[in-house]
Amino acid sequence: MENLEKIIKGCLAGKRISQEALYKEFSSKMYAVCLRYSGSEDEAADNLHDGFIKIFQNIKQYKFKGSFEGWIRRVMVNVCLEKFRKPENKFTVSSSEWTETDAVFNNVADFVSANELMEMIQKLPPRYKLVFNLYAIEGYTHQEIAVQLDITEGTSKSNLSRARTILQEKLNEIYFSDKEGHLPVWKKKKSI
Repeated sequence: MENLEKIIKGCLAGKRISQEALYKEFSSKMYAVCLRYSGSEDEAADNLHDGFIKIFQNIKQYKFKGSFEGWIRRVMVNVCLEKFRKPENKFTVSSSEWTETDAVFNNVADFVSANELMEMIQKLPPRYKLVFNLYAIEGYTHQEIAVQLDITEGTSKSNLSRARTILQEKLNEIYFSDKEGHLPVWKKKKSI
């Protein structure tokens, strides 16, 4: 994208108009990223603000290789994760032995809107929401999550498994399932 390259170069030169253009181009997408890792809209807005400050301060690190949007997303996720790294914000993370659940997530998109699913994810306990977002949405590996959150890979897997179980239970509450508890043919039971 030719225009984006011009905006980035303007940001490198410290031009306010370029910074404003970059913010306008990416703020709504990055707000959605911040919202996934935040406990409230205010916290997400703070993280977005802090993320853009970090982007403008460190834009020289972007080498025009790979996706710029991906680079920005990584910065935003790291800003959101910083609060979990602070000692006063550390949360207890389950380290129970991990077992892969057979939660039926393959066909969820056929029955649940993206907004409904994101609402359910937002309501997960913080430790599960964080690992679920990093793994399922951002594509981090359990090894990367373990390093980012200073936990073991087993703990990351356990938290992902628990998040999936909670989501499946929530889906069961909202939708009817067949007699065996499987979710292949759902009918909406109540609103979220």
